[in-house]
Amino acid sequence: MSDVRSGLSVIVAGGGTAGHIEPALAVADALRRLDDSIRVTALGTERGLETRLVPERGYPLELIPPVPLPRKPSLDLLRLPGRVRASVARTREVIDTVQADVIIGFGGYVALPAYLAAGGGILGRRRAVPVLVHEANAKAGIANKVGARRASRVLAAVEGSGLSRAEVVGIPVRAAITTLDRASLRAEARAHFGLPSDGPVLLVFGGSQGARSLNEAVAAAAPQLSAAGISVLHAHGPKNSVDIAESGGDARYVAVPYLSRMDLAYAAADAVVCRSGAMTVAEVSAVGLPAFYVPLPHGNGEQELNAGPVVAKGGGRIVPDSELTPKYVIDEVIPLLIDPTRLREMGLAAAGAGHRDAADAVARIAVEVAQS
Repeated sequence: MSDVRSGLSVIVAGGGTAGHIEPALAVADALRRLDDSIRVTALGTERGLETRLVPERGYPLELIPPVPLPRKPSLDLLRLPGRVRASVARTREVIDTVQADVIIGFGGYVALPAYLAAGGGILGRRRAVPVLVHEANAKAGIANKVGARRASRVLAAVEGSGLSRAEVVGIPVRAAITTLDRASLRAEARAHFGLPSDGPVLLVFGGSQGARSLNEAVAAAAPQLSAAGISVLHAHGPKNSVDIAESGGDARYVAVPYLSRMDLAYAAADAVVCRSGAMTVAEVSAVGLPAFYVPLPHGNGEQELNAGPVVAKGGGRIVPDSELTPKYVIDEVIPLLIDPTRLREMGLAAAGAGHRDAADAVARIAVEVAQS
């Protein structure tokens, strides 16, 4: 903690999805560690996961009207100017109420009104608030492209995000993950999930809603995984289920709707099959787990780019969604899990590709920007 208490007021704007919220909260935690007199306020909407995640972490949440950006011409596009004005006006009220000294934006439809409201000329207000932009994805979104134009500093997870002046700092990840000692927690973690204490464990998850292709491929290979002495911790998503009847109800296959303790899930595992959202890649590499990254098969190819730096260093593999089959699990995933030397080498490579100090770096820069 700093010897000098600044009493700064900081707004973090990163609502909507966990990919925006988690980096924001990781930086909020880092700000508190840096100086416990700093007041952090989270900006969000009633639609996002922030309504649950932010209060759970102990931060005040101020809600603003959402401004989803239409991808195609529609009636929503005609309504956009009015929605932007209403959201910016409400955001400016929050800025004035908390007397914000700096705004840290993490992209998405919560960040855009914050960037616009921060300007001194917006809505006739006088006081401008400095802005710090962080881009977690390999390709910057619209909101951060707008915010970067007037930001005091622009930060990014990786090179080539499309934002000029971007300083690469990695993705802020919460301390419970960056300081995780997997080896010392291994026994506790496996007991927590009811996994056997012996043999390798494969962790499978496809984001908060699960992923059907991952579910089907791994579940279908359950008998072969069990025969190889491999246990599975499989988070299939709240709206999905997995059929592992062929495995005969083997205790080595633990299927759950979701994982509320990702730290223990990582500690229990030896390798991962997962999507490659920016936050997922950041956490999995931070804890040093070898991974089979299966990018979403639609979109702009962003998820494959997210995993690229870790894969290039030998910490994982990219598997196209169409190629993740039961046969792939049998031919590629199982051989890795029963090879301790390869697991260790890939794990070290994964850990070396991450930026464990990203949250602290962003917090320090935010204080610099606020006090400049």
